[in-house]
Amino acid sequence: MSRYVVTGTDTGIGKTLVAAGLAGHLRARYWKPVQAGLDEESDSEVVRRLTEGRAEVLPEAWRLQTPCSPHEAARIDGVRIDPAALVLPAGDRPLIVEGAGGVLVPVNDETLYADLFALWGLPVILVARTELGTINHSLLSLEALRSRNVAVGGIVFSGNENSASEAAIVKFGQVRHLGRLPRLDPLNPATLAEAVAGNIRVDLL
Repeated sequence: MSRYVVTGTDTGIGKTLVAAGLAGHLRARYWKPVQAGLDEESDSEVVRRLTEGRAEVLPEAWRLQTPCSPHEAARIDGVRIDPAALVLPAGDRPLIVEGAGGVLVPVNDETLYADLFALWGLPVILVARTELGTINHSLLSLEALRSRNVAVGGIVFSGNENSASEAAIVKFGQVRHLGRLPRLDPLNPATLAEAVAGNIRVDLL
């Protein structure tokens, strides 16, 4: 059974689009354990809209008001996120779990997302942008994951092609290149599904 965590090197890099694309393609269950920021469309709502019923969107464990790091959003809301309560959903369908921000974003005052990934024991798909700075951010993220013995299933790039940077990350990071999700205009369920089918090596998952 395919069960993966989708995380990123930073925030706002297309992680949710990759997660939505994979969840729709695999007809998987999608789970965002912690949503920080409720004023705009949540990540779960984005996935539901972009998959049009092909993915089962599971409810978040924590829904926090402020769009910031989960540990700070939880403090503002007067709650504490307990990693032990973030139990992976049971079921026999594929599962895509989406993290928040980058690999070393705090879940609470003691736990980082990378620690949570290690606790779950699922392989990680790392989403990286293709713009300037991506080599450093990607390699640091891979080191942080592997230092915790988190298996890395591969890397998906997001944005315009940057073959030199992509090749450097694959070489130095010793990671599988799962493809690149281009910028989509328009972005809708059909264009996302077509882009994933044509650009992402889902067969390697």
